[in-house]
Amino acid sequence: MSLAIHIHPADNVAVALQPIAKGTAVALPDLGLTVVAAGDIPQGHKLAVRPIAAGENAVKYGFPIGHATAAIPPGAWVHTHNLATNLSGTVEYTYRPAARPLPPQTPGTFSGYRRADGRAAIRNEIWVLPTVGCVNGCAEALARENQDLVTGSIDGLYAFPHPYGCSQTGADHARTRRLLAALARHPHAGGVLVLSLGCENLTREQFEAELGPFDPARVKFLTCQDVPDEMAAGRALLKELAAHAAQARREPLPVSELVVGLKCGGSDGLSGVTANPVIGRFSDALCACGGTAILTEVPEMFGAEGFLMDRCQTRAVFDKAAAMLNGFKDYFLAHGETVYENPSPGNRAGGITTLEDKSCGCVQKGGSAPIAGVLEYGGTVTARGLNLLDGPGNDLVSATALAAAGAQLILFSTGRGTPFGAPVPTLKIATNSRLAAAKPAWIDFDAGAVATGKMTIDETARGLYDLVIKTADGQPTCAERHGHRQIAIFKQGVTL
Repeated sequence: MSLAIHIHPADNVAVALQPIAKGTAVALPDLGLTVVAAGDIPQGHKLAVRPIAAGENAVKYGFPIGHATAAIPPGAWVHTHNLATNLSGTVEYTYRPAARPLPPQTPGTFSGYRRADGRAAIRNEIWVLPTVGCVNGCAEALARENQDLVTGSIDGLYAFPHPYGCSQTGADHARTRRLLAALARHPHAGGVLVLSLGCENLTREQFEAELGPFDPARVKFLTCQDVPDEMAAGRALLKELAAHAAQARREPLPVSELVVGLKCGGSDGLSGVTANPVIGRFSDALCACGGTAILTEVPEMFGAEGFLMDRCQTRAVFDKAAAMLNGFKDYFLAHGETVYENPSPGNRAGGITTLEDKSCGCVQKGGSAPIAGVLEYGGTVTARGLNLLDGPGNDLVSATALAAAGAQLILFSTGRGTPFGAPVPTLKIATNSRLAAAKPAWIDFDAGAVATGKMTIDETARGLYDLVIKTADGQPTCAERHGHRQIAIFKQGVTL
């Protein structure tokens, strides 16, 4: 197998596919040369393939990922000791449309649920949504003590505690309200119990106004302060919701009805070489079938705009994307934070040096499809094809936003591993086979075969596509089997 991969013809670095010892000759056939490792190069880390002068950009994926802080000879390790970011503040973007339509494909089918509003679901569940953190314990108890209602076509009964809904003002209060209402509309929820305390900022009237028209057989409200026994009252409502949800039956639905969220976390230097490009090929295949993919993590688009902006289908979509990116940078700067201090210690240990390095690998999940829409945080997807969603990089916050946007399933690539689960099925995709072997209870799919040369990106993507269809048909993910489901809400402002 190859020791390293040279990703793009313009790159002056390559990525180690396995640990490379000092003095090892590394062949780079596409360049017609061999470089000798000047030191030990860990797996997923970068080595120079030609001299890089001090101040010159290091190029990976065909784009600059930072500048050299000292001269770097061929074969040298390229990382935080000799490479720094080029990022600073907001950018004035120029629209140069270059979106290329994907060749259409005939969609296959999956076995899902058709909801009354026409949307498709791959799970039929009952959700307990607290409007305020004060009733989290009640919500969890109602879910725990009423599992006997999970029968027939009902796939589960879950509560989603969170700390907000009161002592919030302005935009934070609006975000909480919008996010929870979007979850209440999610097609996976065959029944929803909205659980309130009674004195919180997020009143039932506000929630109903945010929710819009709803089916009272599917969505019910309980204010705990208004009843003598909230557990008895809650069970009575859950029984009604279960009777309603139990009427749903799986039926063949076209793949064009699938909405899949794209996310990564605990990334390493192989994320942009294996798992993320595999997800990108899946995303392109889904969009070519008329389906929908959603890419978020705005701070991890900084420095990778070249992969995205010119693929916007219209000037209006481009303007929304530019406003989203610069709006997030303004958010950082308003809090006295730089826009480039993003790679975590785990990211750096795995070979990611700068935010540009991380971002260029991150956006590989979006494939090459035209960008059809840009969503605000808490917004629900309406445009089929690839969409961008406003949200942070934090795993739980962004995965929750993907679910609220309508994603029925999330593809989550990781080089370090994580056990978390979103409100919707979350498939964990390992960037390297070592992680997949070490954490079989966390990892659903191994994309590491791309690094070893055992499989191509396209072959691996076909395997992932098959797994997505099986998951849509009802096969549980690792996180589902372990009961790992959480939500987290984006907070920016003060707490009263």
